[in-house]
Amino acid sequence: MVAVNLPVYAKQVGAGLAMIGLLIAIYDFAEILAKPAFGFMADRTGMKRTMLIGLALFSIASLGFFAVNPRLLLLIRFLQGLGAAALSIVSAALVAAYFPTSRGQAFGVYNAIKGAGYVISPVIGGAIVWASNFGMIFLACFAAGALGFLLSLFLPDPSTVKLEDDDDLSFAQFTAAFRNRDLLPWYLIIVVNMFLVGILFGFLPVYVNSLGYDQLRNGFIVGACTLSYLLVPPIAGRLADRVNLITVMLGGLALSAAGVLLVPFTSGPLLVAVVIIGGIGVGAVWTNSDAMVSRLAQEGRIGATLGAAGSFKELGDMLGPLLIGVLAQAISLRASFVICGVLGMLSMALLRFTRAARV
Repeated sequence: MVAVNLPVYAKQVGAGLAMIGLLIAIYDFAEILAKPAFGFMADRTGMKRTMLIGLALFSIASLGFFAVNPRLLLLIRFLQGLGAAALSIVSAALVAAYFPTSRGQAFGVYNAIKGAGYVISPVIGGAIVWASNFGMIFLACFAAGALGFLLSLFLPDPSTVKLEDDDDLSFAQFTAAFRNRDLLPWYLIIVVNMFLVGILFGFLPVYVNSLGYDQLRNGFIVGACTLSYLLVPPIAGRLADRVNLITVMLGGLALSAAGVLLVPFTSGPLLVAVVIIGGIGVGAVWTNSDAMVSRLAQEGRIGATLGAAGSFKELGDMLGPLLIGVLAQAISLRASFVICGVLGMLSMALLRFTRAARV
């Protein structure tokens, strides 16, 4: 809801494109810092309690927008990111705790519901700003967080569940996933893919705004991109099983990079088609990179390895808006999209020069 409407905020306070990139990136930066801390807290003080703390922090931070100077949005976004980190990591942990069997199906439902939020939030955010003003988005964020907090009070607390291999969770074991040379190329691919995601969802609204479209139309365009990004993973996963995982990922990177490259040359229905293509590409790489990382993980360390991959995911999601924001400020918005799209194309070479690609 917030990111899609940042161009409106920038006009109100006189901020540049680099600041829009920073406002998007600071949220991801907060999650990079907070996820390990909240995971540690959840194991020791209880999952439900930790999630409630995160939801409370997110809600209070959202309401705090009305108590501070609007120019302090950077601080509000950082605090929102801290709260969201707790919700993100603990909600997934709760699914695993509640469903010791049929866990794959449980996570499928979880991700589908989570994905629905990504689809409808740009539309809702655009409609709110179209009907009122930018500040009302934070009232909506507060309401969503408060509702989540109230519903979470009724969740059973799996505090009695004993974690397996607790003695094996040493610092050295944790960092081993970051030092595995077979995984490093795949981590880099995850960074590149999320780099493109950050650009599509962070700066697509900036470009749409430059076309003179209102925020309602802006929300629908971003929502179309998000919908394609979230619907393709099951299809891409089945296709990778039948054809070849590397081939599907190469195709995904090509589509996502092409989408970013072509955005600034399109408008109207053609723009919608291009962003859908980009969304399909990043979704295909997203699901299959997770599959490859889990396949290459050492026995008994799948969780730690996927956790490390998640950190790289947030890193890429942060770097994309930062780079395109700086480039757009220094050169032009069109040139920045082209440069980032070309960088995405060049990343396809990573899949050809890694031993993991031969798995």
